[in-house]
Amino acid sequence: MKNEDNYLYVHIPFCTEICSYCDFCKVFYNKEYVDKYLIELEKELKLKDNNNKYKTIYIGGGTPSSLTCEQLDKLFNILNKLNKCDIYEYTIECNPKLDINKIKLFKKYGINRVSIGVQTFDDNNIKLLDRNHNKSDVIKTINNLNKFGIYNINIDMMFSIPNQNINSLYNDLNILSKLNIKHISYYSLILEENTKLYINKYKNVDEDIEYEMYNIICKYLNDIGFNQYETSNFSKEGYESIHNKNYWNNGSYLAIGAGACQKNNNEIINNTKSISKYINGSYLLNKEKLSNIDKYINELMLGLRLIKGINKKNFKNKYNIDIYDVFKLDKEIRNNRLIDDGNNIYINNKYIYVSNDIIVNILMEGVLDG
Repeated sequence: MKNEDNYLYVHIPFCTEICSYCDFCKVFYNKEYVDKYLIELEKELKLKDNNNKYKTIYIGGGTPSSLTCEQLDKLFNILNKLNKCDIYEYTIECNPKLDINKIKLFKKYGINRVSIGVQTFDDNNIKLLDRNHNKSDVIKTINNLNKFGIYNINIDMMFSIPNQNINSLYNDLNILSKLNIKHISYYSLILEENTKLYINKYKNVDEDIEYEMYNIICKYLNDIGFNQYETSNFSKEGYESIHNKNYWNNGSYLAIGAGACQKNNNEIINNTKSISKYINGSYLLNKEKLSNIDKYINELMLGLRLIKGINKKNFKNKYNIDIYDVFKLDKEIRNNRLIDDGNNIYINNKYIYVSNDIIVNILMEGVLDG
């Protein structure tokens, strides 16, 4: 990994409330735990940082904004010691109810991108998801961020929420269309086994309705000036997520914190999800060595999420093998589900929603170990 192209993910697993759909590494906020956690976070960063020059820093969770101003100040001071590129992206995730004093801290320490977990504006679905915000909270936070010169704002949205219908989806879209934001991540809700919604036997909407919802979202966002650059991500021109694009390009990145996952060219390093183990200095869960086949499959699965797909020249330069000598792509290309324009291989726009099916079919054809 080149010194000037480092990417850092920082996991803050604390939340003031646990959402009914969430299966990320998280625990209820506890001041004593957070204070100890930040001490260990600094130690782990010192172990991993080799005077790198960072292109992006992404603080995710959990809910990083659940920390007090004093704790956020401590966190930002830890990260402030890092070297950064002249042009870099510095993101923090937060809830819609955001204290203005925390926004002042964001500005003070150079945060230039904020991702707000909105999910929906529908009052019934907000309650179902165990969220506690409303439309006014979102508008107030966005206005306050703009007031302090933070304009690169993403909102996370969901569709296929149990009991959601087309009318409520359009209502969400109409509301977000009036917000001063640059980026939207719009995900279909997946009911994971260890979540409250799953345990309470909720079901997603019908598959045909879900597909209709996805198409409505893509068309609506395109019509109001958001370019779809990844299966679930849309941005105004010049505001694609640099940090997340590195993931989808199968790049390397550092990661610190409980539950964090780090990747370099040859291995994936998973941290423990146990907060107690982490604050006692036991960070590592396991390391997974990556074979050539692992690398090729990751490149395919991640790269085909991007609307532009996989660049054939970059693939060959990276692995010293032609992508056609690794994967049997002809069948999907003949079926017009996959397109090769000479430079890139990408999924036909009409079939993006079934991209997983396309990838599975390719993998079932076999992978050559170069």
